[in-house]
Amino acid sequence: MSVPVEARGLKKAYRDGARRVDVLTGIDLRVEPGEFVSVVGPSGSGKSTLLHLLGALDQPDAGAVEIGGTSLAALDARELASFRNRTIGFVFQFQELLPDFDAEENVMMPGRIAGLGVAALRKRARDLLAEVGLEDRMDHYPNELSGGERQRVALCRALLLEPPLLLADEPTGNLDPKSGDQIFNLMLELQARHGTTAMVVTHNPELARRCGRLLRLESGTLQPQDR
Repeated sequence: MSVPVEARGLKKAYRDGARRVDVLTGIDLRVEPGEFVSVVGPSGSGKSTLLHLLGALDQPDAGAVEIGGTSLAALDARELASFRNRTIGFVFQFQELLPDFDAEENVMMPGRIAGLGVAALRKRARDLLAEVGLEDRMDHYPNELSGGERQRVALCRALLLEPPLLLADEPTGNLDPKSGDQIFNLMLELQARHGTTAMVVTHNPELARRCGRLLRLESGTLQPQDR
């Protein structure tokens, strides 16, 4: 399952003391259902800010975001939380795994939040962990896993509820080159297998070129990037 993603006229600024910093100055973007788009750009260019706006983790100062035809601005806080949980899977650079829960329990967490049955969630979590080669690590805690293994767990957690949209913020940024390459290849394989719309922010242009479309964020706007 996949959805289109559309952003129109997105703007976002922050205050740095008395100084106003314009991060996004007018983003227009259309991602087609099932497409995998990568975004590159200089450090501090607003790549993570853009992803947070698309993922309903933050609100724009101006502009609109629609996911699958649903306007994020039209949802109240409770509706937005439910929509985000069911529709969007997130993968972060530092995984954000819960240290007191093992791999299987971490993967199950979005479903527990959604109030779904434990038995079905456990089976889904185990199937996903097996799919990424962690069938022998399901009962291990985050501090017992390597960085690459933790990121695989995070990827499984993001896919647990079969969200139609996957957003990844520097998913290989905290990994060594070999592990990062493996994780990125795994993301591409899983995205194609599950048919998910996906967008990834990365500082690594070599990895970004493997996606279907490459965009560059600079000076607050998005531009197509030559491959």
